[in-house]
Amino acid sequence: MSNKSYPLLQTINDPADLRQLPRAQLDVLAGELRAYLLDSVSKTGGHLSSNLGTVELTVALHYVFDTPHDRVVWDVGHQTYPHKILTGRRERMHSLRQFGGLSGFPQRAESDYDDFGTAHSSTSISAALGMALAAKLKGEERRVVAVIGDGALTAGMAFEALNNAGVADADLLVVLNDNDMSISPPVGALNRYLAKLLSGQFYAAAKNAGKTVLKGAPPLFELAKRIEEHAKGMVVPATLFEKFGFNYIGPIDGHDLDSLIPTLENIKHLKGPQFLHVVTKKGQGYKLAEADPVAYHGPGKFDPAVGLQQSSTPLKLTFTQVFGDWLCDMAARDSRLVGITPAMREGSGMVEFERLFPQRFFDVGIAEQHAVTFAAGLACEGLKPVVAIYSTFLQRAYDQLIHDVAIQNLPVVFALDRAGLVGADGATHAGAYDIAFLRCIPNVSLACPADENECRQLLSCAFAQNHPVAVRYPRGSGVGVSVLPSLDPLPFGRAQIQRVGKSVAILAFGTLLYPALEAAEALGLTVVNMRWVKPLDTELLLKIAVEHDALVSVEEGSVMGGAGSAVSEALYAAGIVRPLLQLGLRDEFVEHGDTAKLLALQGLDAAGIERSISLRFPDLVVPTRPVLKAVA
Repeated sequence: MSNKSYPLLQTINDPADLRQLPRAQLDVLAGELRAYLLDSVSKTGGHLSSNLGTVELTVALHYVFDTPHDRVVWDVGHQTYPHKILTGRRERMHSLRQFGGLSGFPQRAESDYDDFGTAHSSTSISAALGMALAAKLKGEERRVVAVIGDGALTAGMAFEALNNAGVADADLLVVLNDNDMSISPPVGALNRYLAKLLSGQFYAAAKNAGKTVLKGAPPLFELAKRIEEHAKGMVVPATLFEKFGFNYIGPIDGHDLDSLIPTLENIKHLKGPQFLHVVTKKGQGYKLAEADPVAYHGPGKFDPAVGLQQSSTPLKLTFTQVFGDWLCDMAARDSRLVGITPAMREGSGMVEFERLFPQRFFDVGIAEQHAVTFAAGLACEGLKPVVAIYSTFLQRAYDQLIHDVAIQNLPVVFALDRAGLVGADGATHAGAYDIAFLRCIPNVSLACPADENECRQLLSCAFAQNHPVAVRYPRGSGVGVSVLPSLDPLPFGRAQIQRVGKSVAILAFGTLLYPALEAAEALGLTVVNMRWVKPLDTELLLKIAVEHDALVSVEEGSVMGGAGSAVSEALYAAGIVRPLLQLGLRDEFVEHGDTAKLLALQGLDAAGIERSISLRFPDLVVPTRPVLKAVA
């Protein structure tokens, strides 16, 4: 970025510089910030629509509040790129979501201005309330702001926090960024209520009605006030939030600094819980993103002058697309199938399913707990629910998974997208723990397809069962196999020998089968495609264990409590003692970066698997070539 293109923005190295600007220059700064943001994200990829919509709000918050002394907690964090640019990270934006670069979300270790790490939605009010009450207990004068979107506000956790905050006597400001934008379009009764508020004009007119009455009859003040409050309750969500104990203000235009800044300055001096309703436009200032904010929610690199373009090169099917196709095909075969998503219609590949089977599609909003128990209710009545959910988001519904599905042994299929590492999204979105937290639950089975065909066939197998089954698959594409039309299921709980070798056998779970095969070719080893973590194919496992001197388990999940642990337990139970090398994700959070590089750093690429086996069992393997060095 050149100084010539962004002369005012180049002078802002932290919010203290911003607060020195004359008020008249802030609109110019906002224009430069929006242009810089578009230029930067088009070169790196990342979240765009939501960030374009929060430019003025970010400028106003840092202008009015004394950050970082005052705290600002951004819900989810999709919309914090302007915040990063204004808080000393402008020159690092080129490294966004890359290994060793800026996180795509707020991260406490990255900056003193990132007051709370967020990436899953609906946590901001709870965290901000904790900060506000901590300040009160410590006798510190500070303001605390939570910025939450209308999509995130549909989650139960947000309402739990509002319920607590209204009686906690804390100086807390909740800013509702009402942009009608979660990853999928927001759904539900609350969103319909908020969606009526296209601008603040209607509310302003209703409020002015009270002033008109007062002009001629000052003694009627109380009557006019009641009329005003009644009108206010009719046209804005004031009644709802004021019942929680908040002082409701708004809605106001979130792109009008002449409205935002005076309002925030007034609120700054109010005591107790405050609720500011700000209406913004997703993709603001970039017409293509305004027209299609979902497509520009998280685009890759693109030319801003041209916009997103279809690739001329045929792309391999992603696992998400394989699931979406399977869902439509199985729904056509079995009328009992219903599909459920917690606000991830596009991300989970369910757009076509909704189009073909609208009555059997349920987007429940950002409400993972509800999604799972809702599925349990459907299953109780003889339907066959398929819950499409990211591995990292299923963590939010763990109690419901155990209590409402597993204990009752209900036939719910969990399609776990983004299992394993997720690249640019980093630790908050990695599906590292599903194997460990699912396999310990009675009645629950777990399958790990190695490729696209197996994904389709294991989904069919899961759907055919009469108990809860999860199928985990990674983000992106697999090896690119092409024989996909069959809905025939693979056998339940059965593994398959993929390669016959000597001395050492690799037990591969999921897509790491293919790098395991490559390593096995170099070392002359046996490879078993395990397919199922639970139930393990113990019959084949024990046969392999008896015929080999050592075993290696390979999984793209946490080693602690993972598939390798299941193998160890099965061997111990059978009284078989064999050296077992467990390869998987180490006991650490894996940050953002290119997925292939991250897997290599974890020793889970072909070279890493080969190297680990050679070092652990030097007397049992004879490499056909020099062992490759570790990734730098």
